[in-house]
Amino acid sequence: MPPEGHTVGQRSPNYSAMLRMMKREAREGRALPFAIEFEGKFVGQLTVGGIWGGSSRGAFFGYWIDESVAGRGLMTTCVEMAADYCFNTMMLHRIEINVRPENAASRAVALKAGFTQESYRPRYLHIDGDWRDHIGFVKFRDTPNEENLEYQEK
Repeated sequence: MPPEGHTVGQRSPNYSAMLRMMKREAREGRALPFAIEFEGKFVGQLTVGGIWGGSSRGAFFGYWIDESVAGRGLMTTCVEMAADYCFNTMMLHRIEINVRPENAASRAVALKAGFTQESYRPRYLHIDGDWRDHIGFVKFRDTPNEENLEYQEK
């Protein structure tokens, strides 16, 4: 199915169209796009997308960071902060991160931020002209961590 507002065979949206779509999703409460700034420069983005309510209450995270600042723990910190906001302010139950298997850095971010590998998703997303496999990671609001481990063991 093509993106909303597009027809089959139509080219992918350009940057301006993508920005308009992202702003609309944010206004409608379906996404939270965050810009990442480091030392005064825009270096990446983390988007909380696909926000859903009802009985499942969840979302997914997508992220990227400029290679000039990769490996410093910046994205892991951003994922942890966004998860904290989603769980404790938005009261979401589940957050997913889907990463291409060859993207070791993004897999490491998910694991360091406390996400657990949940699934392997063959041909999950259409990227660069083909359907690409992904590894699914998940974290739940009540996932044990250092702050709530004592509560979880009772």
